[in-house]
Amino acid sequence: MTAGKTLRRNGRLMGYADRWSVAPGETITFMVSAEPERYQAEIVRLTRGGPRTRGAAETFAYERAGAAVDGTYAGGVQELRPGSYATVAGDARLLSGPGFTVQAWICPTAPGGGRRQGILTKGCEEPGEGFGLLLDETGALACRAGDVLVGTGVPLLAGHWYLVAAALDPAAGTVRLLQRPLRRYAGDPDRADRTGHIGAGPRIDPGAPVLIAGEALAGSAGGRRPPRLEGGFNGKIDSPCVLDRALTAAEMARLRDGADGRDLAPGQVQADWDFSLDMEHRRITDVSGHGFHGETVNSPLRAVTGHRWTGRYRDHRLAPGEYGAIHFHDDDLDDARWDPAFRYEVPDELAGGAYAARLSSDGEECFVVFFVRPPRGRARRRIAFLASTFTYMAYSNLRHNPVRMREMTGGADVVIDEIDPVIGERRDLGPSLYNLHSDGSGVAHVSRLRPMLNVQPTYRWFLSGGGGWCFSGDMYLLDWLNARDVGYDVITDDDLHEEGLALLRRYDVVLTGMHPEYVSGEMLEALTCYADTGGRLMYLGGNGFYWVTTVLPDRPHVIEIRRGHAGTRAWASAPGEEHHSNGEPGGLWRHRGRPPQRLAGVGFTAQGGGPSVPYHRTPASRDPRAAFIFEGVDEDEPIGDFGNNGGGAAGAETDRADVSLGTPPHALVVATSQGGHSDLFQHVVEEVLAMKPGQGGTECADVRADLTFFETPGGGAVFAVGSIDWVGSLSHNDYDNNVSRITGNVLRRFMDTSVSPGPTPGHELYPITADTVP
Repeated sequence: MTAGKTLRRNGRLMGYADRWSVAPGETITFMVSAEPERYQAEIVRLTRGGPRTRGAAETFAYERAGAAVDGTYAGGVQELRPGSYATVAGDARLLSGPGFTVQAWICPTAPGGGRRQGILTKGCEEPGEGFGLLLDETGALACRAGDVLVGTGVPLLAGHWYLVAAALDPAAGTVRLLQRPLRRYAGDPDRADRTGHIGAGPRIDPGAPVLIAGEALAGSAGGRRPPRLEGGFNGKIDSPCVLDRALTAAEMARLRDGADGRDLAPGQVQADWDFSLDMEHRRITDVSGHGFHGETVNSPLRAVTGHRWTGRYRDHRLAPGEYGAIHFHDDDLDDARWDPAFRYEVPDELAGGAYAARLSSDGEECFVVFFVRPPRGRARRRIAFLASTFTYMAYSNLRHNPVRMREMTGGADVVIDEIDPVIGERRDLGPSLYNLHSDGSGVAHVSRLRPMLNVQPTYRWFLSGGGGWCFSGDMYLLDWLNARDVGYDVITDDDLHEEGLALLRRYDVVLTGMHPEYVSGEMLEALTCYADTGGRLMYLGGNGFYWVTTVLPDRPHVIEIRRGHAGTRAWASAPGEEHHSNGEPGGLWRHRGRPPQRLAGVGFTAQGGGPSVPYHRTPASRDPRAAFIFEGVDEDEPIGDFGNNGGGAAGAETDRADVSLGTPPHALVVATSQGGHSDLFQHVVEEVLAMKPGQGGTECADVRADLTFFETPGGGAVFAVGSIDWVGSLSHNDYDNNVSRITGNVLRRFMDTSVSPGPTPGHELYPITADTVP
């Protein structure tokens, strides 16, 4: 075992893998970007982790796997190329004739700003060539015809819908432009039309692709990497179409007065893209009958309201024609598409666990994290740790807001991990689900096929006083399992989403990490059925099973969320955009009748940036059913008045039991932190129906963490700690403490399948019937 040294992490070394988990006999591929001329790579098993904040000298440790790929590699920077757009393969019939008209509805979200934004273009890669309908540097509609730029000179307003059109007539040497706002006001200062001279017209490469939401693709595509998008559009585009002739001045006047180009030139529609079709896929569909279909790149947001939205329906499946838009962003990134650096075939005998490709050079290092799972179709151990990979992705590359950070900690100094400033500067990394896009809209997609600089074994999180969070927090639990010599398999959210209940049924006990916040319906169903039919679940975290999460069907590396208009959230969905692209209602699982209490007995109740606190036992802890939990723990000793996260076991984000929300009525709340939290901890907003005082920890009884236990049918059981910070206390005093002891007591009892989890057999509490067995 090698103790981790303190090496810099500054973004000069970064990488990602093509998957989260890999089974023995399978191959995982690593992509690397390295500014140094050479770097070292080695495959390591992460055995001790989580940032230590209270007296531990070694913050982490790892074991070298002795892989054949270990060695020195030549460096080289691989560029990130963000920006979403749609592309249609080049065809000589499209935008290459003697004249044509381009029309679209657009809603720009960040016009101007000194840069051009393409709406619909072709062949603009070379100076003096190509056609483009775009917004100019001021945000006014413009047409590029070769090296001639003609604009209306009237900037569009952000967040407003406009019909825009350009009729290119090379025979007359003119282009006619129109921008017509959807709403009608007297004077309409942003309404404009203009005719400009373009000479004989531009040269347009007939084989060039058509771009929607970009001006040009530049640079070599080398290997898997796509060209760089230039002039990326921020905003929505709806119903773009191409007519195969230039509309006349009279026809453009009718367009200005409310007509549609399709009606003015019947039979002459060359391409007509309907974005209300195939919303959950890459494909964009041409309904003109000419087959000019295309696809999106970098996953722009679909199932968003278009210019026809009336507000009568909020589900796009009920009125797809009102959702004919796509929201493009210049910082979307769903696949970095880097060239591979090396590949690792996992040996059959390699132990399961958390692994990484450790990249290092001249005192710098970066860990590209992955997990070795059991062989497909079987288990190696009786215990499974469920790695919250959806949540790791959700928080990946989160750019912090310093003002918000200080607010949450009451003005106290906050711990900033050394990689956080790098993430803040590198907007090309792709944002987290907690950030806003550059145009101010919320981020609804996140991908694992890109560098995730804060998914590191020792990453520090401000809300836990510099403790661990997500993956680095889960390393506290893996550290404890390794130190206690507990054999376990690792499975991931991706595995569970794909394989469901069959995966869980191979295990006697399933452990979660500190913050399994993002779960799909497939995962929730599998976990619920597992617990309800004899499985034993240890939920060792807080604020779990919270957000509805879906996986894009043709991009399994991308997850989607919609925040909706409730819940403790970083942003709110735009009106009418609460449903995912596959039609599922988004937001909180509790608002779909699946509060976390129904699965785990506890659910999110409070959040704060103050010190974490201990639990104290309740009278229910004396129930004979709970006796095994507290073996070796005195009745009056505080539980977890120590820890690497905030100094205690109950903190950051906490859960409570509530029968009205689904906690089983026979559940035992055996310990609670009620009354111990400061007013920096506040009751969650989804439960505060009106603005009122008294929502802080010193006054609100719901600000607490509940340690909860209950049995389920068929000899199953659930143990829930109700706090993100619980696992941060496991290693205190060289693992000799009451948090460690309680966790071990429950794990040993849950592994003994020859006895009921409590003295009252589960089958007596809940007879198994056809209704309870899937």
